[in-house]
Amino acid sequence: MYLWSLYCLGLVLVVGARRDEYDRIGYFWQITDIHYDPHFTSHSDYKKGCWRHENGAANSAIRENNKRRTRQENMGKFGEYNCDSTWELIESAAKFMKKRLNDNVEFVLWTGDGLSHFATRHLSENHQLELVQALTDLLGKTFPAQFVFPALGHDDPPFRKHLGRMWSRWLPTDSMKTFETGGYYIIERKQLKLQIVVINTNLMKRNEIDEEANKQWKWLEKVLHKFQKNGETVYLVGHVPPGWDERQKGLFQSAHGAFTDYHNKKYLEVVRNYSDIIVGQFFGHLHSDTFRIMMDNKGKAISWAMIAPSITPKRNHMGPNNPGLRLYKFNKDTGQIFDYTQFYLDLSQTNAKPRLEWLVEYNFTSYYGINDINPDTLYSLAKKFVVKPDGKHDLFQRYHKANTVKVLPHPRDQCDISCVLNHYCAITQVDYAEFEDCLIRTAMIQSTASRKYSNFINFYFGIIFFIISTTVM
Repeated sequence: MYLWSLYCLGLVLVVGARRDEYDRIGYFWQITDIHYDPHFTSHSDYKKGCWRHENGAANSAIRENNKRRTRQENMGKFGEYNCDSTWELIESAAKFMKKRLNDNVEFVLWTGDGLSHFATRHLSENHQLELVQALTDLLGKTFPAQFVFPALGHDDPPFRKHLGRMWSRWLPTDSMKTFETGGYYIIERKQLKLQIVVINTNLMKRNEIDEEANKQWKWLEKVLHKFQKNGETVYLVGHVPPGWDERQKGLFQSAHGAFTDYHNKKYLEVVRNYSDIIVGQFFGHLHSDTFRIMMDNKGKAISWAMIAPSITPKRNHMGPNNPGLRLYKFNKDTGQIFDYTQFYLDLSQTNAKPRLEWLVEYNFTSYYGINDINPDTLYSLAKKFVVKPDGKHDLFQRYHKANTVKVLPHPRDQCDISCVLNHYCAITQVDYAEFEDCLIRTAMIQSTASRKYSNFINFYFGIIFFIISTTVM
């Protein structure tokens, strides 16, 4: 009887522990780079930004041009790879996420760029705000019981007070104050260890004496110091990631919204100082699916950042991607990321079919064959991308396919060894100078390895030829 009681007690404790562990598991969405284009129409010209022309003569010319198109060339209502997002595409993403609310979704990270690439330059202030209001209302209906935490992108209206009032349904009063003055804020989650810090990466493009930018740095270090002192953990959330664009080849400064060298170094310094409490960094902007690893001054991996692909299929300079959505699985208390699921919409198939279908593209841990998401495992994964002399490890091929959300490149745009090294160095070296050093260093190593491999092959076939010749004689 005594043993039976001990057995029952042990069973109760095990079940209780597992129940407690299950209760701590939660999920959150990351959506980014929606780039809503209200002027898209299937009768527009994708060579002119997919915009509907307002005058009758232009519309007549476009209709005449469309008559000459084949059926395959016509643009569908869910968009085109040369165009920003249609409302139908955005609404389909919202409906898909709403169907999955049973996944115990805690919150949503909306990491910037709600409007099209043309909107902030061509539309009035009121029109821009009306479009953001439409997106806000849609997300509010999609997530009626969850909070959405927006980060400002460079293609969002620069009217922070208006946006603050619009997003007051999600932001506490204290958060509203810093958002309206600087575009950044914190979400303090009472009774939980994990806190969320949203930064304004638009300020990272300014010079080093800019008052607003330096005010954000002081604020950021102050709140991180407080969280570190309290033994809490932090997610850093923003639009533009630090470091280099992995799809941009060559040793020249990115012109598309990157951090200045000063702010890039400053960001790395902050991450190094608070890597013990930063348990995740989340960005968008690049429209691609990739990640970054931050090192300390001795070359040890200490932190990581995930960069999610966009909803818009358009990418201005480096080719298109399929629309993507991402759902993270995490510990609600500590913030530890267990895994994520990447969803996508195959735009080429969707416009050809009557039925729209968002699909699972992959789960991160199973796709890459890792058990845990941490700086060491991600660094080990990245190093496997370049272990072969030709630089094309099977894992890199998987990564490169995911990088464009399954939009396969044209044969002439295949990823050669320089492309592979560009991805590897962008992932592992966030500092600009160290990125350039990495490209030069790894190119030399690969060249040496390739020569050794070539010499070995020549030697091997020489021996085979000698044996065959001797045998024949």
